[in-house]
Amino acid sequence: MNTTHRIYFKNSNEMSELSPDSVDLIITSPPYPMIEMWDSLFSESNYEIKDALQEEDGRKAFLLMHYELNKVWKECVRVLKEGGLMCINIGDATRKINNNFQLFPNHVLITNFFQEHGFISLPYILWRKPTNAPNKFMGSGMLPPNAYVTHEHEYILLFRKGEQKAKIPPKLEQRYNSAYFWEERNNWFSDIWSDLRGTAQSLINGIPNSSGAEDEIRERSAAFPIDLPYRLINMYSIYGETVLDPFWGTGTTTLAAMLCARNSIGYDLNPELGRIFELRLKEVKILSKKINTERLEAHISFINQKTKLGKEIKHENINYGFKVNTLQEKELLLYAINNVTIKNNFYSVDHEPFYLE
Repeated sequence: MNTTHRIYFKNSNEMSELSPDSVDLIITSPPYPMIEMWDSLFSESNYEIKDALQEEDGRKAFLLMHYELNKVWKECVRVLKEGGLMCINIGDATRKINNNFQLFPNHVLITNFFQEHGFISLPYILWRKPTNAPNKFMGSGMLPPNAYVTHEHEYILLFRKGEQKAKIPPKLEQRYNSAYFWEERNNWFSDIWSDLRGTAQSLINGIPNSSGAEDEIRERSAAFPIDLPYRLINMYSIYGETVLDPFWGTGTTTLAAMLCARNSIGYDLNPELGRIFELRLKEVKILSKKINTERLEAHISFINQKTKLGKEIKHENINYGFKVNTLQEKELLLYAINNVTIKNNFYSVDHEPFYLE
């Protein structure tokens, strides 16, 4: 199996390279309005935002930032297929404006946009980004009533384009090969993911930054952990489909798409991020083998535990020969990355069926 991955270093508010209804799944994490690290980026796109921030008009700045994001969301509406899913990782912002501490609910404005554009809201996922800082509690300490709740979670908002689910031919082999394990379903489709951790700002998948410009690049990317898009891609697409990330950053969604044997497209303003992504690619074959091994071994352990408890397991996977909990897992097959070819921000990946050694 071969997949392709294309990166465009340009503003995603005009994705002219993409045809209408050409993308199966969108997974992204945009710059968060009213988070200070993104002030300059938003101000560069609209000078009124800079003025509003200087005047400490928080509501005006907040709405103008979302106005800029909406330009990209409109393009996402255009290129996503009917029945396709939109997955947006977003955090609300807390900030002191004009000496008033307040919450800016980013997830609310994004939800309003997609509902107004004909999308169906699906149950969202919360995942925690805990901090152990001793001063993480804000306000008046132990004295009521002016302390503030610590803000340690982010949203994965889920929207479906249109009222109908994506149409898939019956008995499509790729769909049955793309199945996930029963026990993975029970974990992934929970509305709270407590086992994810945020990606450290000073690291790129375990690769330390050098000082200077590369540190600045990393600070402007704010990548989510790779488990996040990896799960979503497995949950909401099948082998060979196309995943789009209009706020590409350091390429975490593309990396996950490669690991999942899906095609991908990314957009980002900063071409320097391509160099960082190619550093990450050096370990992608090892990472592919590691993730697949962990998934298969975890399933074997799960089945062994059920067997020890005297549970009868009726079904068997035809590719691996081990027991599975449901008939839908019978044709499940994982793919590993065999080779990656790179040319001018275009990546071609060869995949092969993966088996435990």
